[in-house]
Amino acid sequence: MTMGNKKELPPEQREALLSTLKGRFEKNMHRHQGLAWANVQAKLEAFPEKLWSLHEMERTGGEPDVVGQDKKTGEYIFYDCSAESPNGRRSVSYDREGQESRKEHKPENNALDMAAAMGIALLSEAEYRELQQLGKFDMKTSSWVKTPAEIRKLGGALFADFRYGNVFVYHNGAQSYYAARGFRGSLKV
Repeated sequence: MTMGNKKELPPEQREALLSTLKGRFEKNMHRHQGLAWANVQAKLEAFPEKLWSLHEMERTGGEPDVVGQDKKTGEYIFYDCSAESPNGRRSVSYDREGQESRKEHKPENNALDMAAAMGIALLSEAEYRELQQLGKFDMKTSSWVKTPAEIRKLGGALFADFRYGNVFVYHNGAQSYYAARGFRGSLKV
């Protein structure tokens, strides 16, 4: 819901989301050792637009959770921690250029535009590898990752998954899309 120009959740949705996030935080302490939920919640309550973005991550199946804290800025870092690529963000091409370049069977959306609309960023390859240190993700699906400009300029885009006990990063045309490929996001609060 947008209130004025700001994206804010109504009080009942905000409370439900905070409860969900707190439960996930407490259940997965290995992802954020040394951090306290009370501090995270205080930061979230100070930035309602970030709560809106986390709600979008949750609504699309991302199961966002705290994975660390930026030592320079003090911001808490959230990643999508769903076991598989978020279900509500699959079957999308990498970006608008890739989406529009398809002659037929165009996907309904693309990862970069969806992420921007949600107020989040695609995970980079390094962030994706960090996430995989916290568990096993994308064992049946794959996720687009932020693609370097030099690769994108040539028509390609990168995606990653976890198979055979390893993280694999591959390439595809940015216009491609698959039912089992989505994207994971990050948000700093």
